[in-house]
Amino acid sequence: MEQILFLILGIAAGILSGLFGIGGGIVMVPALIALFGMDILNANATSLTAMLLPVGIFGVIAYYKAGLINIKESLWIAVGLFAGSFVGGELALNISESILAKLYSGFLLYIALSYFDVFTKIGELRRKYFSKTINSNYTSEPVRPLTEVGGRKDLFTTKPFWTFLLVGMGAGIFAGMFGKGGGIIIVPVLIGIFHYESKMAVATSLAALQLPVGLPSVIIYAQNGYLNLIAAALIAVGIVVGSIVGSKIGINLPAKVFKKVFAVFLILIAAYMVSSYL
Repeated sequence: MEQILFLILGIAAGILSGLFGIGGGIVMVPALIALFGMDILNANATSLTAMLLPVGIFGVIAYYKAGLINIKESLWIAVGLFAGSFVGGELALNISESILAKLYSGFLLYIALSYFDVFTKIGELRRKYFSKTINSNYTSEPVRPLTEVGGRKDLFTTKPFWTFLLVGMGAGIFAGMFGKGGGIIIVPVLIGIFHYESKMAVATSLAALQLPVGLPSVIIYAQNGYLNLIAAALIAVGIVVGSIVGSKIGINLPAKVFKKVFAVFLILIAAYMVSSYL
């Protein structure tokens, strides 16, 4: 029965991985703790191990065929993830995660609110107010939405490679500390700072996570006696199946709806992080 539950958990994580470009650890870690009685370090190790193999490769292929992946930028992010993962694994064994979790939750809330255009609407109201106050002829224009315009390649950025390396390193540190794939950091940054269209951000993140970027953290956890290989293998099988389903849903979901769904997801994750580390 427990083995079947590991498979089901993997499928659920895979669906989220394919849909939102995350590693799936955001579901696996709390589930392993709550349902299987693992401590957080064992849960982190199992989650990261399950994601070592390219379990989301079929989802990546689907996104690539749809023209949504920038391979070069995904590779730079992957290199950063690998380096950051080592640091994150060391930190997880030596420091408290409470403050980082709260800062991370605030970051997710900020991104989620921006997806709901809250800050755009506030800016428009302020411009209208000041326009009336100073009796100017200034008229505000709404911020251009991050949707498909022209060809899909127009939406990729031309940022230098080291910026993607830094994104990967930051995400890798977080992944190593919390047992997550890092995509939950990568996707919001690509959208909010690099101005990726949401589906492209998800696809690029998912591609970066297919390399064994969490290996340094896994080695550190294993050396300290934290690892369940059987559970990790069963979960990995489930992720393969789930990622195919998730990526197909993501590709077919309208861009505006996709952003709103992802925003709700971020809010739920932020709430979970706050409640878990109070």
